[in-house]
Amino acid sequence: MKIGFIGVGRMGSHMARHLAEAGHDVSVYDALPEAAKRIEDIVPGITAVASVSDAARDADVVGSSLPGPKEVEAISAELLATMKPGTCYVDMSSNSPTLIRRLHETFKAKGIDMLDAPVSGGPTGAEAGTLSIMVGGEKDVFERMKPFLATIGAPEKLFYCGPSGAGDVVKLCNNISGVAQMLAVAEVLTLGVKAGVDLKTLCDVIGVSSGNSRWIQGGFQRSLFRRKLKPPFFPVTLSAKDTHLALDLAHELGLEIAMCEIVDRDSQLALKGGYADENFEGIIHPQEERSGVTLEMTEEELATYAPPAPR
Repeated sequence: MKIGFIGVGRMGSHMARHLAEAGHDVSVYDALPEAAKRIEDIVPGITAVASVSDAARDADVVGSSLPGPKEVEAISAELLATMKPGTCYVDMSSNSPTLIRRLHETFKAKGIDMLDAPVSGGPTGAEAGTLSIMVGGEKDVFERMKPFLATIGAPEKLFYCGPSGAGDVVKLCNNISGVAQMLAVAEVLTLGVKAGVDLKTLCDVIGVSSGNSRWIQGGFQRSLFRRKLKPPFFPVTLSAKDTHLALDLAHELGLEIAMCEIVDRDSQLALKGGYADENFEGIIHPQEERSGVTLEMTEEELATYAPPAPR
């Protein structure tokens, strides 16, 4: 199968590599030509090309992994002008469901199928080929594209979520759920420390009680408590973008989601505070600054930090 792939950064480079290693002929384009050339040099079966049109011209399937809606919309005109009827465009970015639904209808009018297929698992999952993939679009197109998707993600973690845009809806809900829980736990911990309780004591007790979460279970132990937020697994910039997309969707639906508003507020404060290139736990900094509490443990404390797994 001939595949075009647009965007070969920290996620897309691994996606394109898996497709080439599966025996597909993959043409890649990136706004940074050196990124496309880098993967061409190290992965047989990949050819770096000079434009979106060059990647899409002879492709049976075109995939994209881009920062967000602005970048996806920017390439859509070239794809529409170049892709042939009967081919399929799979956008694997975290995107606006509203934009995706509009593009879906535009591609459909040209005889081109389209799926929204955002992923979860970060660069580590992309490298290992174990991503979760949340797919929106026609069910028969999803079934036809399963071999493509299963090359990039784990076959048992391919989820058909519903019509066009549903994959991105699920992705945004997943992301805001994770970040809102993280921020809530951090807020609770700053309260406890401010009130005079040792941070490790708080975590030891909450970790075996009804307030436990994966952040106390180990998420903060690996990063925040060590103040090791670089290099980012999922940077504040992208987390803030996804939060804002979720908020935009809620506003379009006339739905009030107060916790998302709080996450968006602190995300914007973190960006303004200079934490854009930290891992997304950097969104916690505004709460630390408001409270005057830094959520940090010593190496000695961390060495004995081991709350049991939640039941």
